[in-house]
Amino acid sequence: MRVLLVGSGGREHALALALKNSPSVTRLIAAPGNPGIASLAQLVPVQAEDVEGLVALAVVEQIDLVVVGPETALASGIADALAKQSIACFGPSQKAARLESSKAFTKAFCVANDIPTARYEVFNSSESALAYLDSCRAPYVIKADGLAAGKGVVIAQTLTEAKEAVTRLLASDAGGASSAIVIEEFLSGEEVSFFALCDGQRALFFGAAQDHKRAFDGDKGPNTGGMGAYSPVGLANPAFVKQVMATIIQPTVTAMRMAGSPFVGVLFAGLMMTATGPKLIEYNVRFGDPECQVLLARFEGDLAALLMACAKGRLNAAPPFSFSPNHAALVVMAAQGYPESPIRGSEIRGEQRALEVQGGVLLHAGTQRDEAGRLRSSGGRVLNAIGVGTDIAQAIKRAYEVVDAIDWPLGFCRRDIGWQALIPK
Repeated sequence: MRVLLVGSGGREHALALALKNSPSVTRLIAAPGNPGIASLAQLVPVQAEDVEGLVALAVVEQIDLVVVGPETALASGIADALAKQSIACFGPSQKAARLESSKAFTKAFCVANDIPTARYEVFNSSESALAYLDSCRAPYVIKADGLAAGKGVVIAQTLTEAKEAVTRLLASDAGGASSAIVIEEFLSGEEVSFFALCDGQRALFFGAAQDHKRAFDGDKGPNTGGMGAYSPVGLANPAFVKQVMATIIQPTVTAMRMAGSPFVGVLFAGLMMTATGPKLIEYNVRFGDPECQVLLARFEGDLAALLMACAKGRLNAAPPFSFSPNHAALVVMAAQGYPESPIRGSEIRGEQRALEVQGGVLLHAGTQRDEAGRLRSSGGRVLNAIGVGTDIAQAIKRAYEVVDAIDWPLGFCRRDIGWQALIPK
C-alpha cells in the first residue's frame, strides 16, 4: 500500500512511526513532514492547507490511502477532492467535518439528536452576548465557533474576564467565517479524550487519554493545543466505554449518515464525566495532539490496514488490533512565549541523548534543521517527550528523563503532567 501522510506535527510523527511499522505499507510519503519524519518517509514540501497540491501529489504518486492529520485540510474539503480522483482518504468530508469546524453546528446537532451536552447559546454580536453574560454564573465558557488551533476556548472565572473574551473573539478571526461565538454552561467533573474509528456506518472504540490544556503547572495560564497527555485512563472502563458508544458516538454516526454526511475517520469526543453521566464538550474530526501520540505508543497492529478499512466503509472486516497494557505519558516541550508569541529559531541540543533514554521516545513537532544540520525551533509546541512503562509513574519518570536530556534554554514544559493519574482512586 502506498500511503500519503498529511501534516507536520508531533501527531504526524507518531502516525509516521506506526505507518512505517505497518506490514501493508510499501511506501510512505509525508507532506510536508518534519525533521523527525524524514528518517521514516519521503518528505514533499506541500503544505497541509494546499488541497489542490496534495491531491495532485496523490495522483502523481499513485497513492492508495491518504491519512490526514490536521483539521484545516479536512475543513477545506481534501476528502471530497480525493474522492473525485477515486483515492481513499482517512478523514471526513467537508460537510461531516463541520462537527469540528463549527461548534454552533455541533451544539444544534446534539440537541436535535438527544446527545448529552452542556446548555448553550450562539451569538453573532457582542452586544447580545455581553447582555447574556449578565444572566450567567461563573465560571463562564466562551468558544469561538470556527477553528482556532485549540486556542479558541476561554474559561473565565470573573464576569470582567468573560466580557473581555467575548469582545476579543468576536473582534478577531478566531471565530471563523461566521464570526460567531458559543457561550455554554460550565460542566464539572473529570475530562476524558475518547476516540472512535468510523466508516460512515459503524464505530469502533480506539482508546482514551487525558490531556493538560493549560500552559503552566497547576492547570494555570491560557488554554493551549495541549501540554501533555497520558493513556490509558482509569475512568474509561468497559462500562464507561459501552455507555459513551451507545449514547454519544453511535447516535452521532447514525445521524450523520441519515443527514447525507456519513462520517469517515476518527471521531474524537472531548467528554466530561458529570454527576449525571458523560456529556460531550466538543467533537474533533481527527486524532488529538498530543493524545494520538500516547495512544499510538501503546498500539499493536497494522495501522494502515485498519485506517484503509475505515476509508473503504469496511470496518466490520478490519484487521485485529490491540493496545498494550503498558502506560504512556507525554510532555510537550514548547518555545518560550507560547501560546501567544513563541520564540522561533532557537537552537536545540541533546537530541541524540534523548533518543537513547530507555523506554523513551522523542517526537518532533515544530522543528527544522538549518544549513549546518542544527536543530532549531520553528513553532510553538516543538518537541514531544514520551515515556512508556509498566505503570503510569514509570511512564512519567521516563518522559521527564527524555525532557532532561534536551538542552534548550529557550524552551519550557509543565512539570506536573499526569498528576491526576498518580492520585489514589
